Amino acid sequence: MTSSRPYLVRAFNEWILDNDCTPYIVVDAGVQGVQVPNEHVANGQIVLNISPGAVRSLVVGNGALEFSARFGGVPMQVFIPLQAVMAIYAKENGEGMVFGSEPGSPDPDGTSDGDASEQGHGQEERPSGRPTLKVVK
Repeated sequence: MTSSRPYLVRAFNEWILDNDCTPYIVVDAGVQGVQVPNEHVANGQIVLNISPGAVRSLVVGNGALEFSARFGGVPMQVFIPLQAVMAIYAKENGEGMVFGSEPGSPDPDGTSDGDASEQGHGQEERPSGRPTLKVVK
């Protein structure tokens, strides 16, 4: 099957906007093909506001998310392969979704995809190939 991530990013973006909130995405800037303003990358990640007032020509395709925006007054075309999108959430209340690795997708750094809430709680290793779900409040 194809990746569910583009469908989920589109759906969460629409849901967040329909609820008069501001959609933000967290991007792994180390994934090959990511084109973001490097001066705003911290700890290998960048958080981007993708609301209609912040970006122009947002396209969430099946392989990548792209738009144009200004960073410090300088226009830039942003390109993000969807495998680099780590989360999408509403700025106002934090509601959204954190993405894990999908079966068959390349792992860019060769490490396990556990989020901060899982690390250190006796769950360092998960059986590979088994789907996992996370409750997002």
